[in-house]
Amino acid sequence: MKKNIVVLTGAGVSAESGIKTFRDADGLWEGHDIMEVATPQGFKNNPALVLDFYNQRRKQLLDVEPNAAHYALASLQDNFHVQIITQNVDDLHERSGSKQVTHLHGELLKTRSSIDENLISPWNKNIELGDLCSKGSQLRPHIVWFGEDVPMMEEAIQITKNADILIIIGTSMQVYPAAGLIDYTPENTPIYFIDPKPSITEKDYSLLTIIADSATKGVPTVVNSLIDTML
Repeated sequence: MKKNIVVLTGAGVSAESGIKTFRDADGLWEGHDIMEVATPQGFKNNPALVLDFYNQRRKQLLDVEPNAAHYALASLQDNFHVQIITQNVDDLHERSGSKQVTHLHGELLKTRSSIDENLISPWNKNIELGDLCSKGSQLRPHIVWFGEDVPMMEEAIQITKNADILIIIGTSMQVYPAAGLIDYTPENTPIYFIDPKPSITEKDYSLLTIIADSATKGVPTVVNSLIDTML
């Protein structure tokens, strides 16, 4: 029986591919107030602005490639049962070969109906005003905005409950409900936390190993260590 590795990833795993983290130090997202571009009310008030914001993010995504961290995680599948739970809305995990990826906050390369959240379609071009779903409603990005439920959260909780090993990469562990997933891991689960500026300490969890490094350096180190244990 292969061990279950659950991986939680945040913006730090994609930053080295050139994906900008949405939120800058001043709290703005690419120069916009979060309430303008990442809430249902913002979309209602100015749908053109919101669509343009995500159209620019989508263009950027199509111009970048997975990095060493993404490929290292994909290589784990040869020896372990791996499930990735990501806060990222890019598809870099999938492009690097990871087979089981749960997106908590939606996906840039999908669109959905603004009246039926279950009406979701692949989409790799701009979403324009006047682009309608099959029910005649304006299409919107398939993104979980502030104030909206996280529909994949329950599935993520169930995945985490079955972890034999937990790896956390490139996340501040400050965004809830995603940050709470660590508390659903079974007792005595080894946890690896990879981030240049770790936000938790080894005092917080009994079997926590901290790798204070970038994703492209830290992830291959942990992956090679785990694979070595199988040899």
